Amino acid sequence: MRTIDLAQSSLRDLNEDLHRQTDGANEAQWEILNPRGAHAVAVGIDAPIHVDVRGSVGYYCAGMNKKASVVVHGSAGPGVAENMMSGKVVIKGDASQYAGATGRGGLLVIEGNASSRCGISMKGIDIVVRGNIGHMSAFMAQSGHLIVLGDAGDALGDSIYEAKLFVRGKVKSLGSDCIEKEMRDEHRDALVRLLAEAGITGVKPDEFRRYGSARKLYNFNIDNADAY
Repeated sequence: MRTIDLAQSSLRDLNEDLHRQTDGANEAQWEILNPRGAHAVAVGIDAPIHVDVRGSVGYYCAGMNKKASVVVHGSAGPGVAENMMSGKVVIKGDASQYAGATGRGGLLVIEGNASSRCGISMKGIDIVVRGNIGHMSAFMAQSGHLIVLGDAGDALGDSIYEAKLFVRGKVKSLGSDCIEKEMRDEHRDALVRLLAEAGITGVKPDEFRRYGSARKLYNFNIDNADAY
């Protein structure tokens, strides 16, 4: 295992070392000590390596992640796993605003709570939150899954496209064009798979309610042609 102590090494050097890793990397296991809320820790990785961050981080941790598994043993600031492409990011604590924003693939697991705009403009990423999420989460979410074991704040799924939202707790309010939808077998299967990947057991798919697009906001309706 390669161990980097950010109390002694620079963040720039760390990220440059991580960027040198390839699919055939010999240094497959990494440990980062003393992150002390540093920003942009472990961003832009493009290799199937595992990184343990021992402490809390600032904004954009594991942004643009591709192939790697990154575990933060603490909480994360705004934009964790922003524009993630693949791989897996796990936050053992809480996450601040717009976790997983614009993510295109991979799995983001938040074991605590997530703040506002969780999953904003998600484009294929899967997000599992054990706790609650804040207001305007999944705003303009295009594809992927957002699974919340706790409650959701105001305006969930505002202006949503085709992402699938599952909430086990209460939803304070739904955003524009977001409605509750039927839970079919395909959705139950997706829940079982993603909960298992997130390491969550003892939770049944039928404990969740599904939300998605009413498909009225982004479609042209000929009956309203005079209004355009």
